[in-house]
Amino acid sequence: MNLSSRARHLLRDAGQALRRTPSVEKRRSKVVNEVVAWCQAHDIELGPRLTHARLQLDPDLLARIDETLVALGEPAIAADLSGLTTAEQAHLGNREEKGVREKPRDRRVLASFPAAAAQRPGLVSCPRDFLDLDWRDLDLDAFDVLVQVENLDGFYAFASTTAALADDARPLVLYRGDRHYGGAFARVAAAWAESARPHFYLGDFDAKGVSIALASRATHLLLPPREDLVERANAAHLPPEQQGYQPALRDHAARLPIGHPLADYLAILLREQRGLRQQWFGDSLQAVPLGESGL
Repeated sequence: MNLSSRARHLLRDAGQALRRTPSVEKRRSKVVNEVVAWCQAHDIELGPRLTHARLQLDPDLLARIDETLVALGEPAIAADLSGLTTAEQAHLGNREEKGVREKPRDRRVLASFPAAAAQRPGLVSCPRDFLDLDWRDLDLDAFDVLVQVENLDGFYAFASTTAALADDARPLVLYRGDRHYGGAFARVAAAWAESARPHFYLGDFDAKGVSIALASRATHLLLPPREDLVERANAAHLPPEQQGYQPALRDHAARLPIGHPLADYLAILLREQRGLRQQWFGDSLQAVPLGESGL
């Protein structure tokens, strides 16, 4: 039998407490009984440490448990497997904790870059390369603006030649993510926000999309000119189930100063109840500030 994660957690907590006290008492419970059964199954004598009401843990007992774990190829008590990759867990022993491990895509982002100068043999030449990267391998200082693209088809179709990016020669274009990608984008956005550089959001112009942009700390929305949006926006592109997002957007709109460029756009959403999906934007995009300062 193997010790469960709960049992290991109890022993690890006890080991930390034993740095301050000579022994730790645990009342008999399901997880304590598991530790007792495990010790008995591996001929670890508990003696007077065990009564009908409690189990006394001390450094000698934990050392004997540790020795047995190591002999079984299990991680030592002090080893916390939470947040480790499977490969990192493997270095600590034979135990794999899928429920607490770092998922393979937790650090991954999907990025779009101008195609490399050298054509790869066997591949048709394309204007952009799409790379699956560990976000920590990105040098964020090498880019002028972060472009967050919400929809995957829009991400693959995005061209950094849009007029909104004309002054930014080095955009970092990332897919915001879904269940496959998305775990690491929030880390990029948080790190990017510390630099106070522009963060553009390109996604559906609806209540949920604008709310996502605000939550991800974007500084601007990439949108068609307002006259184009007025012409194309329609009620079918603002789903009724997004009503729950609208009160917070109304609060945000109320805080905007007079003349803020976002106010007229939000009026289409909140007053006219019309939206427009990203795929209907067209190629002419402009950066509309999200912040209350209007910068």
